[in-house]
Amino acid sequence: MSAPTVLTFGCRLNAFESEVIRERAGGRLDGTIVVNTCAVTAEAERQARQAIRRARRENPRARIIVTGCAAQLDPARFAAMPEVDRVVGNLEKLDPDRLLGIGASAEAKIQVADIMTVRTTAGHLIQGFDGRTRAFVEVQQGCDHRCTFCIIPFARGANRGVPVDSIIGHVRALVGAGFAEVVLTGVDIASYGRDLAGQPTLGDMVSRVLASVPELKRLRLSTLDPAVMDEALFRALADEPRLMPHLHLSLQAFDDLILKRMRRRHSQAAAAAFVARARAARPDLVFGADLIAGFPTETDAMFENARRGIEELGLTYLHVFPYSARPGTPAERMPQVAKAVRLQRAAALRALGDRLRDRFLRSRVGRSAEVLVEKNRSGLSEHYAAVRLDHDAPLGRIAKVRVAGVADGALYGTRSP
Repeated sequence: MSAPTVLTFGCRLNAFESEVIRERAGGRLDGTIVVNTCAVTAEAERQARQAIRRARRENPRARIIVTGCAAQLDPARFAAMPEVDRVVGNLEKLDPDRLLGIGASAEAKIQVADIMTVRTTAGHLIQGFDGRTRAFVEVQQGCDHRCTFCIIPFARGANRGVPVDSIIGHVRALVGAGFAEVVLTGVDIASYGRDLAGQPTLGDMVSRVLASVPELKRLRLSTLDPAVMDEALFRALADEPRLMPHLHLSLQAFDDLILKRMRRRHSQAAAAAFVARARAARPDLVFGADLIAGFPTETDAMFENARRGIEELGLTYLHVFPYSARPGTPAERMPQVAKAVRLQRAAALRALGDRLRDRFLRSRVGRSAEVLVEKNRSGLSEHYAAVRLDHDAPLGRIAKVRVAGVADGALYGTRSP
């Protein structure tokens, strides 16, 4: 019997949880297609519905189960699709019995708990990831903030963290299984530990993981909120080379009035101060950022202010979304920017992102890079740059290469002498 087919949309946390589904379900879901949806944009939901219809056409005998954030928020809409056999929520999807509906009545097509009542469940961790060279460890779930554009807290619940000792145990197991790099992931990892005894910060947890698992070669962090200034994290950046020199920030905007209307907790100046402080601790650090183009009320002048500020900040990787109104959010009720303008601004930011990335890549030519080999003759550098190799190297190993050139958004690496 084979593992289920899992179609994943959205963030790294969803990708992580899809691996949990595969490992825990195994052959029990043979012949099943699980669609793990995302609710961050209307386009993500549209793509999920399209994938469900396609899956039914191509697999008329399969059982189709829909889960994830979009299913958590609007289970009835997915249950109404004739292609769908079952809809489960974000809590239920990680339990094979509840995913399958074992013990539920035949009429119970929907099984979705009220995620907003959950305060303690977090840390659905595994030790697998067959075929992967990096492993993800969920350290935190949920979010206590209420940005005006975001529906995710209602799909994921309140902030709740995994105890440090449990994280250490799982990282140790993953390293023992041969993984060279572990990525710490969650919904709002910068707020890690606020619900735990002693309130350890993200930096405290990172330092303990690195000290307790000396065999771990590389530790990487998923998206961070720049509003949280964690002294221990800055110290770890300065002192621990195994913490990768790449941070991805949840900026969302870079104009103060738009940030205020988004109800973000940082200003332009605060985000710039975070970047400067982190660079002072680790001079070779590179940054990525999530950005929303065309947020309600954004004028041409506001957009240009943000575009200019982002370029001056010297970011390297931009992850750009055109604004998508989410029903039930305050931003939905604000004056909207025309869709065509949103798309134009998103395209302009993506073009800027290409230039910033390529500028960084060109700066690496002639230098060395340590590449985690993920596919045949390709992988990721410590700075999260794609690298193509001119020689064979074992999958899952870290190869030291000399950067000889840049092509198509990636570095070209030759065998290091």
